[in-house]
Amino acid sequence: MGFMRPLSVAGLFALLTFGFGCSSDSNAGSSSAGGTAGGSAAGGSSGSGAPGGLGGTAGSAGSVSACASAPDLGVRFVGRVDGCDSRGARYAWSNSGFVGRFRGTGIAVRLLDTPNQHTVLVDGELLPKLVTSAGEMLYSLASGLAEGEHQFEMYRRTEASSGVTVVQGFEVSDGELLEPPAAAARRIEVIGDSITCGYGDEGKAPCSFSADTENPYGAYAAALARSLDAELDTVAWSGKGVIYNYNGDRLNPLPVVYDRVVPDDRKNPWSFARKPDVVIINLGTNDFSTANAPTSALFTSTYQEFLARLRLLYPEAFILCTVGPMLSSSMLATARTSIAAAVAARSAAGDMRVKAYEMMTPNSAPQGCDSHPNLVTQQAMAAELEMVLRAELGW
Repeated sequence: MGFMRPLSVAGLFALLTFGFGCSSDSNAGSSSAGGTAGGSAAGGSSGSGAPGGLGGTAGSAGSVSACASAPDLGVRFVGRVDGCDSRGARYAWSNSGFVGRFRGTGIAVRLLDTPNQHTVLVDGELLPKLVTSAGEMLYSLASGLAEGEHQFEMYRRTEASSGVTVVQGFEVSDGELLEPPAAAARRIEVIGDSITCGYGDEGKAPCSFSADTENPYGAYAAALARSLDAELDTVAWSGKGVIYNYNGDRLNPLPVVYDRVVPDDRKNPWSFARKPDVVIINLGTNDFSTANAPTSALFTSTYQEFLARLRLLYPEAFILCTVGPMLSSSMLATARTSIAAAVAARSAAGDMRVKAYEMMTPNSAPQGCDSHPNLVTQQAMAAELEMVLRAELGW
């Protein structure tokens, strides 16, 4: 089966050159960052007792976490969160966080964190980001509010390579926590690399990676979920590929760490109790972005195996397979052809809920850091994918 053609989306892919230290993504899991994101393996999990490296294989499909689920702290957690650290609820993937409600004039959160950055919203208003330090600390999210009921949200901006966040509890000024809002009826899971992480989307080329310019809340996955009124699970790490990471590195590509709550903890896999309505895969940029690339046959077979795993985990989900918008020319053609071949094999086996799609949003100038899409391009990607999902699912 070939790719689905875009639905009234115009534009040509911009020519992409790879002259930076990292152009598509970083070599995540390697010993040298090269001036880009995710250059070193996550070094432990903030007291979780997890192994320091990313070695080993992912847990089996449908496996159950070896430790407790996330403790009830009076909020609704978003993303993959567990209770493997006895001091609170831990998470690491981009866009993971929580939503809560309180009656009072202010709200603070106690975190055991590494130096990280978090998106904060109160009553739907985007507030200045929260920048945390290493160790345990109480952080004010909002103060001096009018008395009454308020909603608060916090999501990780920095990605899993920056270490684990542990939420320990909340303090309300002049009031109390209330029952958190229910999750949206729809659920989307997005599996990707630095593009999904929002690498450099707040920067303006030329610039290299920094946590200050990475904003997954402004990237296409989160924007798409908001437009579709859907809960979002983000499983993405800069530099990761299907079989080859950036520049040919093969240490723990995304499918290997996919089953984990915290990517550097292979002992405690995610339970997969929550079932998304849609799974979007945006992988392949790192596999084909340099001369050290897999053969098309190897990529296709590995991608097909990953699709089979996802179908076992999510029997009813619609799976959309795409790549973009950083590749161009022969690299893009090879990635698209290989993905389409993997999808065709699944369709031939009777799986009619998986499709390949040619994303057409161009990586327009001015680009973000290391040639990554900026916030405007990320929003355009979200709008394009929204049209696809609404047409496919009747949303």
